Amino acid sequence: MSRATTQDVEEIEAALDRIAGSVDLLVDRASPKNIARRGVESLKGRFVDPEGNPRYETIVPVAVGAVAVVATLVGIRRLVS
Repeated sequence: MSRATTQDVEEIEAALDRIAGSVDLLVDRASPKNIARRGVESLKGRFVDPEGNPRYETIVPVAVGAVAVVATLVGIRRLVS
């Protein structure tokens, strides 16, 4: 093969390697297991700081909201009964 052809082949192989790496990255990012893991990490990050301490500024409003929803449902059920 001529030098130009060898160089073209090397460039094509390098491009294919880059494409293969990109495809592997996309497959990894689209994996349901990894999507779920990222979701759990994101949710955990809202309630726990990097040191592992609870974030009360986030936990308290969620807990109060949950109690309010339960109290509302109980109240509605009692009114209907």
